[in-house]
Amino acid sequence: MAILFLDVDGTIINYHAETPASALEALKKAQQNGHQLIVCTGCSECEIEGRKIGVNFDGIIGGNGCYVRLHDEVIHHSPLTLEQCTHFVDWCKSRGLAFRLECNGGMYISSDYEVKSRKARMQYVAGNENGKGYLPPLKEWMIEGENLYRDDVNKTAFVLNSYQDYLDAKEEFSDLIVDTWGGKDEMALYGAVRREADKKSSIEMLMNHCNIQKEDMIAFGDGVVDLPMFEACGNSVAMGNGNEIVKNAATYITDDVDADGLYNAFQHFGLLGE
Repeated sequence: MAILFLDVDGTIINYHAETPASALEALKKAQQNGHQLIVCTGCSECEIEGRKIGVNFDGIIGGNGCYVRLHDEVIHHSPLTLEQCTHFVDWCKSRGLAFRLECNGGMYISSDYEVKSRKARMQYVAGNENGKGYLPPLKEWMIEGENLYRDDVNKTAFVLNSYQDYLDAKEEFSDLIVDTWGGKDEMALYGAVRREADKKSSIEMLMNHCNIQKEDMIAFGDGVVDLPMFEACGNSVAMGNGNEIVKNAATYITDDVDADGLYNAFQHFGLLGE
């Protein structure tokens, strides 16, 4: 039995939030063959549920390591404190930055998020800085303008007006992890703030809890944020749509997410029982 740690965006689903039919087939077959599926992502529980991927995952490592659940057991949770969340919200408001607070029960967004995030959302879907065309709607789990001072936030995100916003955030929140994300080619569309955690340390926590061996684990991802996950597992798969840094770090490179990449990787490692 293998334990599969899977990034979501760009790995299981494409940047239009669609799950390729072959990916869904691969996930179901692998699970039927006794392999465990652990989502390892920046997302929170509400986002995974809201994407309606069509699989009941065996566990989740969410918030890029801030939250770890296996079946019904929460093994680890390190949300922002109320003080840290208050600091973040007030800082964003003072700079006029649209933001969101990513919690397991919902995503709480600033009242200006819908308008100020339009360009970033279009760029994310388009996979380039031109960002013309489809504007993805806000999701049903996004709750606008209320309960913004909280103690259950896995991580935050804020729309970058410029790269300087990210640099200033790193200085402002020096006691926390601050990074950027933006989909394909690692575009810096959003800043993100969370407590000290990463995918590697959370996987290792799960290893120790369940007495899992490194050689029984395979990581699947497409972004630089997935590199710690690659380090923790015996084998690692870079999606064809991932960047060169990710591909160079992987033990196997598969095809793009929209070109049966996940299915082909599962087949390569004999996870489908075929």
